[in-house]
Amino acid sequence: MAYRIIVDLSDRMLYLLQDDTVVNGYPVGIGRMVTQTPTGEFRIINKQAHPGGPFGAFWMGLSAPHYGIHGTNDPASIGHYVSHGCIRMYNEDVVALSRIVPIGTRVTIRP
Repeated sequence: MAYRIIVDLSDRMLYLLQDDTVVNGYPVGIGRMVTQTPTGEFRIINKQAHPGGPFGAFWMGLSAPHYGIHGTNDPASIGHYVSHGCIRMYNEDVVALSRIVPIGTRVTIRP
């Protein structure tokens, strides 16, 4: 089974695809106007549980340096333009996603 992730910035959603079929959708918080989330094709390059600070329960680093998909210590921020460019998820969502997708998973971020 091949998994991939599509982050749709326009509707602030992260979609998990399995063999090109959407199997789940998660609401996300994304970058502010001055610190926008980068668009393009990336890969998950590392994973860490309990990274500390504002990153919530889990961190998945992207091949775009300094950017990742992570939890949050501020769940009210999900669905808004709030981050410094990272993709924020509810802690339970990012933990569930991290159990499914391996390092190397393709991540497409589209406007």
